[in-house]
Amino acid sequence: MDLPTTAKAVIIGGGIVGCSTAYHLGKLGWSDTVLLERKKLTSGTTFHAAGLVGQLRTSANITQLLGYSVDLYKRLEAETGLNTGWKMNGGLRLACNAERWTEVKRQATTAHSFGLEMHLLTPKEAQDLWPLMTIDDLVGAAYLPTDGQANPSDITQSLAKGARMSGVRIFEDTPVRRILVEGGKVTGVETDLGTIACEKVVICAGQWTRALAATVGVNVPLVSVEHQYMITERIAGVTPGLPTLRDPDRLTYWKEEVGGLVWGGYEPNPKPWAVSGIPEGFHFETLTPDWEHYEQFMSDAIARVPALANAGVKQLLNGPESFTPDGNFILGEAPELKNCFIGAGFNAFGIASGGGAGMALAEWVAKGEAPYDLWPVDIRRFGSVHRSTDWVRARTMEAYGKHYTIAWPSEEMRSARPTRRSPLYAHLNAARACFGEKLGWERPNWFAGPGQEPVDRYSYQRPGWWEAVAREHKAARAAAVLIDQSSFAKFTLKGPDAAKALNWIAAGNVDRPVGSLTYTQMLNDRGGIEADVTVARLAEDEFYITTGTGFATHDFHWISRNLCGDCQLVDVTSGFAVLSLMGPEARRILQRVCPDDLGNQAFPFGRARRISVAQCPVLALRVTYVGELGWELHMPTEVAVTVYEALMAAGQGAGLVNAGYRAIETLRLEKGYRAWGSDIGPDHTPVEAGLTWAVKMKSGIAFKGREAIAAQLAQGVKKRLATFTVTDPEVILLGRETILRDGERVGWLSSGGFGHSLGQPIGLGYVRRAGVDAAWLASGVWELEVASERVPCRAGFDPLYDPQGLRVKA
Repeated sequence: MDLPTTAKAVIIGGGIVGCSTAYHLGKLGWSDTVLLERKKLTSGTTFHAAGLVGQLRTSANITQLLGYSVDLYKRLEAETGLNTGWKMNGGLRLACNAERWTEVKRQATTAHSFGLEMHLLTPKEAQDLWPLMTIDDLVGAAYLPTDGQANPSDITQSLAKGARMSGVRIFEDTPVRRILVEGGKVTGVETDLGTIACEKVVICAGQWTRALAATVGVNVPLVSVEHQYMITERIAGVTPGLPTLRDPDRLTYWKEEVGGLVWGGYEPNPKPWAVSGIPEGFHFETLTPDWEHYEQFMSDAIARVPALANAGVKQLLNGPESFTPDGNFILGEAPELKNCFIGAGFNAFGIASGGGAGMALAEWVAKGEAPYDLWPVDIRRFGSVHRSTDWVRARTMEAYGKHYTIAWPSEEMRSARPTRRSPLYAHLNAARACFGEKLGWERPNWFAGPGQEPVDRYSYQRPGWWEAVAREHKAARAAAVLIDQSSFAKFTLKGPDAAKALNWIAAGNVDRPVGSLTYTQMLNDRGGIEADVTVARLAEDEFYITTGTGFATHDFHWISRNLCGDCQLVDVTSGFAVLSLMGPEARRILQRVCPDDLGNQAFPFGRARRISVAQCPVLALRVTYVGELGWELHMPTEVAVTVYEALMAAGQGAGLVNAGYRAIETLRLEKGYRAWGSDIGPDHTPVEAGLTWAVKMKSGIAFKGREAIAAQLAQGVKKRLATFTVTDPEVILLGRETILRDGERVGWLSSGGFGHSLGQPIGLGYVRRAGVDAAWLASGVWELEVASERVPCRAGFDPLYDPQGLRVKA
């Protein structure tokens, strides 16, 4: 078969993800797709993968994606005639202490929320499923009957055959030497056998992806890490139906293979590989086994499975895998290069993800958008800090080492810090801030009180910062707080067509007089919320856009790709610091250092003005995300310290205190303010989220997504965001708790926390039923499943707090 000179899409890489993408593009009618493999199919990482297939993740959509993998693997052999080695033998997860058991019970609730079958077992019930293990240290276990295992090479070959059956052409021994780019978009690939002109390129090259993508300016944050597992000879009692087993407290996983066991682990001291680059020609190769390094697992493994002590060893396999800084894989169109797509960094669960990831990536390529919100794995979650391979490697080593540690709520990573610091970092550090990190930025999470260390102490109960956040929360309600939010992503849009272009993208009306401040969503054609931003009009031809720290790359890409006309979008994040002064005393404090009139008539809510603070130029935005009087003060970076010191001095005697991001979270929950990435996103519309008031439907002005919103307003919606409160103050809500009405599962919480003004746990979540209204909420008996136990709750649509007084809606 001769190499074609043109194709609609070229996939680079013949592992499971590349072959799955080819298979699904074929199913979508993209038969003019070519897959190029530098050596042989599966010869990179896929051939030595362990092959465990688990489904449950903390995201409903990623769980759905992995569930799709299972459904595909069940039917693939019948379609292609090639054996896949798929076995739905179920999966066990063990818990050996109280905190781990709490985690497992919360995972079971998450599974129930997402519609995934998961059962909690006693130690003896777990042993009945896995008779070879000891259970003297077990508190309990969880069992997922639809998990399983597969043969990675067989599944990949079956996917490849399915792709060929749809007309996709696959070429082995055809390395890509160069990706061709012209006019800011992909135009083709160059190989030793010739050049292929194409519309789209999909890089699924595993651990080679970072280097290859970098040649065309695309950043893919992954590095190679050595990962070892042992293959034993036959062991008496090991049967083909033995479930997969994960023993996180002993850092190990297990599966049956040909009457023996495959078992490996995730050590706290992983070994990076190919620091200076992957050796030329590396394929179908593994690394030299490191018995000394692997020894750290042995005593715990033998204690769990005593038969291992006398088992024969076929092989200790050491295979390099690609891992990412946050443990999630990487999908989507590269924000730096149009029509270049990435599917890589699968963190040793590429087999579990491969079917679903290939489906999602194929739809992204063919239709221009993902089939549903995939933010946890979206390549646009990364930023400029991830261009440093040293940074990526340091963080990835930490993430690998935490693979089986308890995933504490609000846990912060510690490596590669500090990197990005606001001008106020030293001042806040001296004020005893406990910092968190987002996209490389150091951000104050909370401030330690007298006798308290500014160190996070994690728990599934009340964490160590509980009282500190309560103090900051109450100060915001009673007096005032000052919060360093310099990490906000900030863009300027300038040009003669700026107003027209932005008003097309924004669902709210931003084409208002100079000085207007507009809170708005930006929608896709389905009406889903792609961005949630604040827009200040600074001039007839200039707008200032603010969005969340972690959304900098995503939102810049979304806005820029949808702009039209003569206007330019520029990221000015590093040029401006931001101080948020919030609380009933905010005006009095600010007025002490500002000669401008800050009265409500002169400076009403929803306005942006340039003012002077401590003789420094400040762009003041009258807006709030905490439900109190206040301003976001945006200023040139070089004056931030001066303004901060002046405000803190002015706040003496008025109750002003420093506050952090964890107080912002508790305050916004009381007001029912939505957070993009949890409460709202591409799968949620303003109508469903209770944000129709922010959409310019009555104006008659066209905007992206308008038709979808009009249809929902006419026909109704099938889910609505509601607020839930629990009377028992000891209940801990974290998000993903199951919502039940009259005993029936109707959704799950998208956010959870505690309202320190109310003294109650608060959650936000979608009730997934058609025709939901206030009367329907009021007529039901509501419960939340929390850590596998049901607790009564109240449901409503209205905010729980208003500055004139507290109210709780039934």
